[in-house]
Amino acid sequence: MTNHPHASVDAPGALGALAAAPAAELERTLLDVCSSPSWAAAVAGDRPWSDRAALLATNAAAMASLTAADLNDAMAGHARIGKPKAGDATSEREQAGIQGVDRTLLDELQQANAAYEAKFGHVFLICATGRTAATMLAALRERFPNDAATEAEIVRGELRRINDIRLNRLLDEPVV
Repeated sequence: MTNHPHASVDAPGALGALAAAPAAELERTLLDVCSSPSWAAAVAGDRPWSDRAALLATNAAAMASLTAADLNDAMAGHARIGKPKAGDATSEREQAGIQGVDRTLLDELQQANAAYEAKFGHVFLICATGRTAATMLAALRERFPNDAATEAEIVRGELRRINDIRLNRLLDEPVV
């Protein structure tokens, strides 16, 4: 077992089960983490992973290698900030910071999202876990002046963080 802060007694079993999963099952699982088929193929192609850190390093390497089209595929799996996908527990959990927020703040977030999407051609992507609606809006406004290349690299980093959280959650689930 690693000394990773998220490590649990089940992690080696979950990691082993993930690494041993049939190809089609592993692909479905990985596409639930990140909707880029190129990312999923890169992560699956690096199995077995020796430990949690190796899997997270594989995530980082796979994210670094994604093309612009692959990044678009990855972003397509994410809900607009302020509008989690109804019935999607992952989306709702990750955007918990918008629950019960003042309507005025949600309207500001919606307007800022629309301007961002018009400028960049995709949803504003941020690792929303642990963030409030106000901090997400502030980050959106801070990133809006970026050029497309700068923003693409920020998005790549945010996707990597989201994937890390999702992979850690997957490894922390009990093996059945």
